[in-house]
Amino acid sequence: MTDDPQLAKFRKSIDNIDAAIIHMLAERFRITQAVGEYKAKVTLPPADPAREERQIARLRKLSEEADLDPEFSEKFLRFIIDEVIRHHQKARGE
Repeated sequence: MTDDPQLAKFRKSIDNIDAAIIHMLAERFRITQAVGEYKAKVTLPPADPAREERQIARLRKLSEEADLDPEFSEKFLRFIIDEVIRHHQKARGE
């Protein structure tokens, strides 16, 4: 462990960002859980491939604008989407 003050400052910022990401993901999953329950109630399919593709394209573009690797962003989003679909399937009793 180092006592470097600049490194400590960087790490504190990273820790704050990580905490914000966790809270944002928790909120996102609260909303998608409600979507899954709604879809189950009105008998909509758990997955919406057209919406997923639009979201991936939109977020790839945002990633490029933010100077973030779009491949990484797509992998991250795909992971989230797959988890949401799994929750939606569970809500349907699948």
